[in-house]
Amino acid sequence: MKVRDILEAKGRRVITIRPDATVSTAVHRLALERVGALVVSEDGSTVQGIISERDIVKALAQEGAAIMGTDRHVAELMTTGVTTCSPEDSVKAIMAEMTRRRFRHLPVIENGRLAGIVSIGDVVKSRLEEMELETSVLREAYIAAH
Repeated sequence: MKVRDILEAKGRRVITIRPDATVSTAVHRLALERVGALVVSEDGSTVQGIISERDIVKALAQEGAAIMGTDRHVAELMTTGVTTCSPEDSVKAIMAEMTRRRFRHLPVIENGRLAGIVSIGDVVKSRLEEMELETSVLREAYIAAH
C-alpha cells in the first residue's frame, strides 16, 4: 500500500496557515478544523514549516500564556525542516519514519507542490485495513484447503 492510496481514501485537502498569522489564530484554526497540525505556507503549495499542538504546548510550558498575545507569530513556534513524503512512498516506510522520528504529521509533496498530508492515525488505519484483508485472504485459503 502506498501514500497515494491513503490520499485517495481521505482526500487531498491540507489546512495551511501563513507564517505571519498569530499563534492565537493557529490555536483557533486547530480547534475549528479539528486537526492536530497546520502546514505553514505562504502560498498554499510550498511547505515552510508545520505548527502542531505539540509545538504550542511546548511554548506554553516554556513561556506561559504570553504566547497567545497578538505579537507572537506562527513562524516563531513552527517546526522547520519538515520531513515530507511522496504519494509513491510505501505506508510501511512512512510509518517506520514517523515512529522513529516521533512526529505525527507528514506533508505529501508531488511535483514540488503540497499534495496532501497524512497523520499517524491515517497510517495506522491503513495498515489495520491491510492486515484485515490479508487475514481474510488467509482464512479463506485455509478453509478452501480443508
